Amino acid sequence: MSLKERVYSVLVVSASEKFNQTLPEIFDSSVYSPVNCVTAVSAAKRAISERDFDFVIINSPLPDDTGVLFAVDTVASYNTVVLFLTKAELYPDMFDRLAEHGVFLMQKPTSRTAFQLASDWLISARERIRKTEKKTLSIEEKMNEIRTVNRAKWILISELKMTEPDAHRYIEKQAMDLCVPKSRVAEDIIKTYG
Repeated sequence: MSLKERVYSVLVVSASEKFNQTLPEIFDSSVYSPVNCVTAVSAAKRAISERDFDFVIINSPLPDDTGVLFAVDTVASYNTVVLFLTKAELYPDMFDRLAEHGVFLMQKPTSRTAFQLASDWLISARERIRKTEKKTLSIEEKMNEIRTVNRAKWILISELKMTEPDAHRYIEKQAMDLCVPKSRVAEDIIKTYG
């Protein structure tokens, strides 16, 4: 799927009516959908626990919190890219607190052009996370396959009194003869003897 075909979900945490009213102009619905808007960190926590979002945009301060801990927790717990908007005079302190966690920051006030540029950066960051997710899934699948094959080998060793090399060769030969993955042969062994 090309970037032009992707659609990104957005959670906006902002108590500013002016900012929230400009959201439809900023987020083109063909690229960003759905765009959910909440006005407090407590509501944002509920929203993110109910569904995944590609992006979380925090317009600090909020009525119930600054949003700093929510930003850090979101980046740490979810595969979400976070953009934190803060007043210019608070930017250096917020940068020190958030940048090391991978939270993107912008100073307020900002222009629509600068915000669009930041949105493009968020897309790039999300795509990088997406690739990492695929690699991680591939590694996890391979590890599960190795565990299954090892379990089947130990069953062959204990039940049929094979040596470890003989059990390994048996599983490989069965997989080649049947034209199936080793994990499938291993699963059949586990079902039969386990």
